[in-house]
Formats: sequence, C-alpha cells, structure tokens
Amino acid sequence: MRDFDLDVGDCLPVLGDDQARSITVAHEMLAPQERFWRQRFERFKTLQFPFLSSREAGARYKWQSSSWFVPSGLAELSPTDRAEYLISAWLIYLARVTGQSELQLGWTPAPKSSRAGLKIIDALVASVVPMEITIDLGHGFAAVRKVVAAECAQLREYDSFARDLIARCPSLGGIELLRSRRPWPIGITVVANSCSATGVSLSSEAILSGELLTFEVCALDGRFRLHFDASRLVADQIDRITQHLQSLLFEVAADAHRPVQRIGLLPFDERVYLLEELNRTATAYPSDRCIHELFEAQVAKAPDAVAVVHEDERLSYGELNARANRLAHHLIGLGVKPDQPVAICLERGVAMVVGLLAILKAGGAYLPLDPAYPCARLKQVLEDAQPQLLLADAAGRSALGADALADLTVVDLETATSAWAKLPASDPDPRALGLTSRHLAYVIYTSGSTGTPKGVMVEHRSLVNHTIWQADKFHFTTHDVFLQRTSPAFDAAVWELWTALSIGARSILLPRDLQLDVRKLLELLDKYGVTVLQLVPSLLAALLALTDVEQKYIGSLRFTFCGGELLRKELASRWLQLTSQPLVNLYGPTEATIDAAAWHYSAGFNRSVVPIGRPIANTRIYLLDGHGELVPFGAIGELYIGGAGVARGYLNRPELTAERFLADPFSGEVGA
Repeated sequence: MRDFDLDVGDCLPVLGDDQARSITVAHEMLAPQERFWRQRFERFKTLQFPFLSSREAGARYKWQSSSWFVPSGLAELSPTDRAEYLISAWLIYLARVTGQSELQLGWTPAPKSSRAGLKIIDALVASVVPMEITIDLGHGFAAVRKVVAAECAQLREYDSFARDLIARCPSLGGIELLRSRRPWPIGITVVANSCSATGVSLSSEAILSGELLTFEVCALDGRFRLHFDASRLVADQIDRITQHLQSLLFEVAADAHRPVQRIGLLPFDERVYLLEELNRTATAYPSDRCIHELFEAQVAKAPDAVAVVHEDERLSYGELNARANRLAHHLIGLGVKPDQPVAICLERGVAMVVGLLAILKAGGAYLPLDPAYPCARLKQVLEDAQPQLLLADAAGRSALGADALADLTVVDLETATSAWAKLPASDPDPRALGLTSRHLAYVIYTSGSTGTPKGVMVEHRSLVNHTIWQADKFHFTTHDVFLQRTSPAFDAAVWELWTALSIGARSILLPRDLQLDVRKLLELLDKYGVTVLQLVPSLLAALLALTDVEQKYIGSLRFTFCGGELLRKELASRWLQLTSQPLVNLYGPTEATIDAAAWHYSAGFNRSVVPIGRPIANTRIYLLDGHGELVPFGAIGELYIGGAGVARGYLNRPELTAERFLADPFSGEVGA
C-alpha cells in the first residue's frame, strides 16, 4: 500500500494544522460507516474469472486497454441510468460466465465534495471498495437493473472507509488478500466523461479497481471499455468479451423482461465454432456389428496368433474362440437372451476372458464383479441388477458368500470336466439369437462416489465405436501388446481387453498379486514387451518415484494412457522426459462408454493444466450453463456429452435415466 509513496528511511511528512483538522473531520465522517463495511468485508469473496492464460513466475503486470465501445439506444437515458444500465449488463455477463450469482467486485467510489482536493486524505481513504450483489438470472433485465440501482445508491451513501479499518479489526486480520490495494480481481469504475478518462495514465493505476480486469463506464455518453492485465488475459479474449456484451445488450433492447439466463451471449461465428467445428467428429464405423464379431474376424485372419497370456498360460485366437463358443452354447441352453445381464466373478485369468467372450456370444450382457471387492458391495450390485445367472470360480464364490449365491444359477468355470466340453466350437449365429448391435454388451456399476451405485447399460455399437476410434487414432497393429491391469468392474478394463482382441493384438493379463507391486509391474512390462499401457496418474507417480526406473523397463512402450484422475502437468512432463513417448490423457464417464475426449500430451506443451482434449469419433461435447445455454469459449460450464458413445441408461432406474439422459437440443439425439 503506497499511502505516502515513502521509501525505507524516509521521514513521515509534517502535517499542518489545516491538514490535521481535515483528517480528523474525514475520520469522523467515515466512522459511522465502519460497521457497514466491516460486515461486508466479513463476507469477503473473490470471483474466479475464466479465460485466464498462465502467467510466468515473476512476470509484472502489463496493463492494456480496449477501445471504447458505444452501445446504441442509451441516448435517452440520464447519465446515472446509462451507467447503471451498462453495469447491470456487465454483472449479468459475469454471473453467466462464472456460474456464480453472488458477486463481490472492486468499486471505485466518486470522491465526496467535502474531501475533494485534499491529497493527504486521498491517501488515508480507500480508493476501492467492495460492491456486493446477487444476480438472479431467472429475472428479466429490468428487474436486475433495479437491484443494481439499489446497490449503486448504497455505494454512494457509504462511499468509502479509512484504510486502516482492516488492520484495526481482528476478525479481518486473517484475510490476507484484504491487505492488498485491490483485493478483487474484477472491478468497476464509473468516470464522468470519456475525454478525461482517455488521458489517464495506466501506470498511475488511477482507474483500476480490479487486480485483473476493470470495466470502465463513461456516464456522460454511455461508453464502456476494459482495462486488463495482458500477462493473464489476451487482447483477443477481451475482444470476444466485448462481442458478448454487445450480443447481450442487443437482446436486452429487444426484450428487457426476458429472463437474463436465456439471453444469448454468443455471436454467430463463435456459436458455429462451439457447436459445429469442435464437434466435427463424424466417422464411418461398423455400427451394425457386435464387439465379439470384430474378435471373430481376427480369429479368421490369424487363428494361431497369441490372444491372451496369463503367467505360464497362453491361448491363441483360435483356442480362445473355441472355448468361448462351447461355453456360449451352454449359456444359450440355460436360457441367456439378448439384453439379459449375466454376472461374472472370477480372478483375472484366461478363464475370465473365456467367460466374458462367451456371455457376449450367447447374446447376454456381462456384469463384471471383482472378487477383491467387499462382499457388501458385491451383494448390493447383485440385488440391484437381479441377474439369474453367474459365472464364477472359487474366489468369486468365496467373495460373494453362500447367501448371495442361493438365488442364482452358478456356472463353475473351474471344473475339471465341464458340461459344455463336447458342445460345438462354432460361432453362435447372432441372427438366430435375435442379437443386434443395439443390444447390451455390458453393464458396469459406477463407483457410487456421487450417490448410490448405478448400473450403466452400454450397447455393442457404442463399444465398437470406441474400439474403432482408438485403433485408428493411435495406429494400433497386430504387433501391439496390451497390458490388462484394470479391475473388470471399471470400464477402463473394457478397452484394455476388447481393443486388443478386436485388432488381433496380444493381451497380457496382470496377475492379481502384482496389482499394487510397482516394481514387479515394471519387470512385467519389460518381460512381455508391452507397447500399450494404461495407468491412473497416482500409479504413474508411484512408478516415477522409483529411483531406478530405467529405459529398459519401459523402452517397448508406444503409448501410455492416463485417466480416472486429474493428470498434472508436472507429472506428465517428468514421464515424457523419461520415455519421450506420447502420453494420452483420457476423459469420459462410464455413461459415455469409457472415453469421450482425449488429449495427446507431447513435448513443448506449456499450459499449466493438462486438458481433457477434443471429442473422440462420433462424439459431441457441449459446455452449458445451469440453464442449458452454451457458455462462451473458455468460460465455466457443465459438460454435456452426446453421440454414439452415450449409454442406453441406468439399469432398473427409469426415473434417473430420464433425468440424466436428455434429448440433445442441438442435434435431436439423446445425450448425457
């Protein structure tokens, strides 16, 4: 705080009698207002503004100003009304793009005539005060403007406070930002006329009420402009903000009573970019095929190629297909039909893959249960899904317990002599089963971190779309080696297995006892020459924490995929330094068939946050506000996903399905 522009060692100025009396009078005038400001400071909050670029450490402020903009249709208003009109538009815009309705901003009060011309008083009286307002986006512009007018009147009445107020109030001492000259990132300044304001030197910071961005209004002629820190906001973004305000003001002029949440902010070209250019993902794929039919095509091409490996056991494509077919015919005989969930609870191994494939071939939808999960969680899933049939081994039966098994038909995949051993090894005919790509491939339950676990129903065509996208995007070949390490109860395990088997690649099944052994995992990568690896960022960090991670352990990797957690730039950069191979950040809820977006993290990337990327093939992504309207590019909003990957809904939860799986207003299809 530069109250007197003093340097270390300087002496305080000697005040004359008149100056001392003026200061006393000023403090006496401000004293009755202190309770008002203290209460407002106790509700201190800062506005999280979007659109920011990363600022280099130690970078200084680089203040710039936009050109003045003159909205039409304000000439008939008084100067006060003009200012309040524009301030109302600005506050509505802030509420829309930040998703916050309760706002605190920096406000530059007009100096009272009783204190005018006394420089020493200007140094003792705060030049920026907090404006506090709640914007109800359900109201029309006229109603919002009344609320803004009331706050402006209050700010004129309680115009300022003594700078030492914060230091004198113990309740405010812990709010460090309040000790800065401009605690609020966004500010508003009203000036008498644009001519005088144009001559203000930004180096003096005389009109900057915000630490990042100040909205300046000229009351006389109804102009506005923006002053901004160019080290964190780029000029192009400021131009877009001005365009958004123009759009808002234009629509307000047409209907001041329309709810402001419904007012369009986007100019035509930005709307086209968000709706069309970013979502140009249409790609041909075999939408009429089931996922196991892609596997069967690989069997026909190379039946002797190795499909799965688990410790000392390995199966060729032909052997895996024959075993799965025999079991599938048995399941058909037990009454498995399309769309019927069939539970499977086995240790990770060859039998697990045979069981999953057999369920699909029989027309059922597999419901994976991890025997490592608590019994209560497994019972909860069974009670909700109500499957009639369970494929299990000793570990699965033990995990579920006798009570859970009592009402199920259990097919034991560990028997030495199976009931299906002599059944045909031929592929069941999907057409004879009435099976199409619109039937379910699997049902996977969400973790329940945001409520009761829900069974997400995913159709074959959605999984086929993801598989074809991933194989084409990353140029996977039959020579690739995938590590299948994710629990089958998570949808990340789906692509680890089915992408590999759909393209003729090899899948290495990670033994359960190595699941959390990071060093053994490295050795396994080296042993099998794994080329495709998926890790959650926390496991990636654990790998990098090993002091002897060597290139030889990971030299075979072509692609490493991360998902399920936030991927931090520092972690990604360290991994790239070690491997020099692409790192891919994947994002997608279970409801969108594993992944909805992907980002290649490569050398030279300099943003502070690793993005989730662009939508995958045949997928649309929208960022909407709480009222279903598109937010401007870079603003805060809620992610909506549409396209081929959207699941059918939640098993046995029609009400929740109707609530979460909505008609896409931009394409007419269903999205999530």
